[in-house]
Amino acid sequence: MQLDKTSYYDLSIFNRDEEYSLFHRLDFTTTAGGRDYLRQLFSKPLQDITAIQNRQKALKYILDLESKWPSIISNGTIVVVENYMEAHIEPISTTEGPALWLNAVITKTLYAPDFSFIKFSFTQLVNLLRGFRAFIDVFNSDDAPKVLKTMLDRAQHLLNQRDFSDILQAEATGTLNFVQILRYDHYIRRRHKKVIIELVTLYQQLDAYYAMAKAIRHFNLQFPIFSGSTRPQVKASQLYHLILDTPVAYDLTLDEQQHFMFLTGANMAGKTTFIRAVGLAVFLAHIGMGVPAAAMELSFFHGIFSNIQVQDNIFKGESYFYSEVLRIKNTITQVTDGKNWLVLIDEMFKGTNIEDARNCSLAVIRGLLRSSNCLFILSTHLYEIAEDLSQEKRIQFKYFESQVIEDNLHFTYQLKDGIAKEKIGYLILKREKVLDLLDQIR
Repeated sequence: MQLDKTSYYDLSIFNRDEEYSLFHRLDFTTTAGGRDYLRQLFSKPLQDITAIQNRQKALKYILDLESKWPSIISNGTIVVVENYMEAHIEPISTTEGPALWLNAVITKTLYAPDFSFIKFSFTQLVNLLRGFRAFIDVFNSDDAPKVLKTMLDRAQHLLNQRDFSDILQAEATGTLNFVQILRYDHYIRRRHKKVIIELVTLYQQLDAYYAMAKAIRHFNLQFPIFSGSTRPQVKASQLYHLILDTPVAYDLTLDEQQHFMFLTGANMAGKTTFIRAVGLAVFLAHIGMGVPAAAMELSFFHGIFSNIQVQDNIFKGESYFYSEVLRIKNTITQVTDGKNWLVLIDEMFKGTNIEDARNCSLAVIRGLLRSSNCLFILSTHLYEIAEDLSQEKRIQFKYFESQVIEDNLHFTYQLKDGIAKEKIGYLILKREKVLDLLDQIR
């Protein structure tokens, strides 16, 4: 699956206001490197169903063994070990015989700050080695999913160093005194620096996968089922927007028979939230995660293309309407490649007059209806064009209900069959006292 930069921001997967992004919501990493790797996983949705199912298996495997996840490795461990590997402190020159003891005493006495740094760092290095031993003992079984087993097999190979075994043995028996610490410090920083750095990287990758599993458990996300159909389809029950604190759930079915949803409703009624909720769920499914729904079945999509937050470009001298046209043009160019796409369009052609917008919208919708390999969700304020499209059997008409009770707006945020009738812009002006302010102008 692919998304362009605009679609990532339209769906708030990544957001300039990071606090309100999907990535921020699901970021349970404990290390900076883990967070960077998690961002990579979000930036590269998987390219086929097999890869998605393999990641699902890996996350399920972690969830099954979550209580045994080694907690001895922390963010502090990783930070200290990274700094330790980059330290410009010369190791002792002699590691054998009587000279070892003399060198160790001199270092501890005359270079006390350096020795304190080495001693403290070595404690965290031991934690890293012990933690990986635990990973291998618990997680690296014959049943481990491939993506995890590849990492853990590599870790096991890296740990297969005599010096590491000796360090762990000495630590376990309490014989890791200052002389031995300085001796092994020499070996670690002279012989095994690249190995330690690679172990740190492996842990950061494991941290990212563990974060995905923790997010699934924390938000009670459900793994979707991929149908394997070559025709585009999405069916979800009780799907909701994950970023919202108190979301409303929806049921949704889009398939080859009815592949176009025509969505109406007043401003603030929930149209944009619904469109984003669908896009986010399909995206999460394609990175192998659970989705915010009671159940979801879908086909593989080659991409998501959105038209939600179109902006003008004053530096290029492009008007809002022209930017809308360019984005629609890009959409059509992209989705006519014979692959399966989910296309999300929110309020098309707001940058021109009503008659122009009506003609443009009808032309685009009728053109998009010819596509047999895409699913479309389109919201609009132009309720009138629904009548022109009423005979199109591949369109399902849905709306978000709003009510006016004693001049007050009430939104149920429920998705219903049909076309909205309410036009409440004037009421909002009145409710916000804009009309009263206008009366005061002299």
